[in-house]
Amino acid sequence: MREADDELQEIKREIIESRSLVIKTNNLTNALSADIKSIAKRQQNYERRISWNSATAYVVFVVVVFSSLKFAVDARVDAIEAKYAHLGQQNTDFLKERDLLKEQIKARESSDMESSRFYDLLRQGRRVDLIRSYDAIKARPITKAEQAFFADAIEKARSEQAVILYLQAQDTAKLQRWQESASLLEESIKYKDDASFTPSVKLALSTAYRKLKRLKDAIPILMHLSEQSLDREVQNDALYFLAQCYEETESWNEAKNTWRTLLRKFPEARHASEAKIKVTQLANLH
Repeated sequence: MREADDELQEIKREIIESRSLVIKTNNLTNALSADIKSIAKRQQNYERRISWNSATAYVVFVVVVFSSLKFAVDARVDAIEAKYAHLGQQNTDFLKERDLLKEQIKARESSDMESSRFYDLLRQGRRVDLIRSYDAIKARPITKAEQAFFADAIEKARSEQAVILYLQAQDTAKLQRWQESASLLEESIKYKDDASFTPSVKLALSTAYRKLKRLKDAIPILMHLSEQSLDREVQNDALYFLAQCYEETESWNEAKNTWRTLLRKFPEARHASEAKIKVTQLANLH
């Protein structure tokens, strides 16, 4: 009986120990489950962070790549636009240069035609037409040699035309056609006013003016010739005619002074005797 009780006590003790072991196992299982859940949660958070970091890194990578591509494309576009602008400017410059060359060629062809006409007038001896065409030809883009040749030809033509008009004026003066003579002499001076024979032309013009009673026009010419002419004979005649003009205008003091100047400068001239008489007469009368 005692053995049965001992076995029963042993069984109870084993049951209690088993129950304690089960409780401990259950507690350990619960703790393990809680740890596993905590680990799983941390793993999920970690994986979530990894996912976000990967997504962020991907987005950043994409942004960087697209930004780089954009910068590269913009740089390429700018280079192409700059090259296009440069080529466009070159094309514009080439077009302008082409148009300029065309204008120069056209102007040169026109100048050649004008030069040819000028040569024809020169060969034909048409001095008046030659002189009239000179203003047009010298404005053309001609060579320096042509300019020098044309200038010499015009100077020669002007001198020849001035001489011809002067000779024609002398012929008309012999016929006492004073108005025609004055016109010819004026035209002669227009063609050539600095030639060696110009003082003689001006002296003849003053004579024509005197005959036409245009003393106000004659006196300035004679005064200039009497003061600045290098030809002593012309200067002598200018003083002589100037004194007569002053007498005709009743400018007695100017007349006396002019006669006296004539005597002082040309005491042996052909007008000296008359000048002495005039000085005496004017001194007595005025």
